[in-house]
Amino acid sequence: MRKHLKKARQKAGMTQQQMADELDIGLRYYQFIESGERIGDFTIWDKLEDITGVHQRILRQNESIHLCKEDSR
Repeated sequence: MRKHLKKARQKAGMTQQQMADELDIGLRYYQFIESGERIGDFTIWDKLEDITGVHQRILRQNESIHLCKEDSR
C-alpha cells in the first residue's frame, strides 16, 4: 500500500472518486494505484504531485517494498 499517497489524498480532503475524477481515470484504476497494485504513468504522478503538494517520489513509495529492504539488512 502507498500510505503516503493515501494520507496526502486525505489531507487534501478528497475521496478516491474525487481524485480519480481529477486525474481523469476510473475509480478502480486509482484504487489500484493507491494500493500499489498498479504503477500508473508519469502524467498521473505529475498531476498527483500538483494536487497534493507532495513530491511524487514520496507518493510512489510502496510500504511492502520498504519492508523487504528492511528484512534484508
